[in-house]
Amino acid sequence: MALPPRGGGRFNPRFNRQPEPEHRINERIRVPQVRLVGDNVTVGVYSTQEALRIAKDQELDLVEISPTADPPVCKVIDYKKFLYEKKKKEKEMKANSKQSEVKEIRFTPGTDDHDFDFKAKHAEKFLKEGNKVKAYVQFKGRAIMFQDRGQLLLLKFAERLAEAGALESMPKLEGKRMFAIFTPKTGKKK
Repeated sequence: MALPPRGGGRFNPRFNRQPEPEHRINERIRVPQVRLVGDNVTVGVYSTQEALRIAKDQELDLVEISPTADPPVCKVIDYKKFLYEKKKKEKEMKANSKQSEVKEIRFTPGTDDHDFDFKAKHAEKFLKEGNKVKAYVQFKGRAIMFQDRGQLLLLKFAERLAEAGALESMPKLEGKRMFAIFTPKTGKKK
């Protein structure tokens, strides 16, 4: 069954809608006065028409930087260049910010001293890099009977990591795993 032909010139408000610019520019600024800043401009409070004329004389745009201020702050700048530099700064900030990860370290109730020391060194390194550490004791078979050993092991681990990180909460048993989470101490991030 074929659909009937649609009406020719009906208006659809969702079709071809241009995105609203994130800053008001030039004629879109609808306030009586603005505080003007920018290069080659005398900083001060001007009427919007006067500020627009100053921007046009320099062949630049009048961009509303801080609409919440009283009066709103506007800058005389090339809008495309402004957006480009803003995007560049955001990209640089994103590249510099590192997401912290949760690193896992596994023990068994019978973990030996040498293995314990080795894993503690790794955990210290992870905490100094700014990552969280989730240490857990895996109980297999009848080893679940020795929950106290697992708890002692995790508390000993927390004592060992006291200078690099802090214990988030006391060791908890979930299924066949007893775990504790350590967070890096502030100021230790590199």
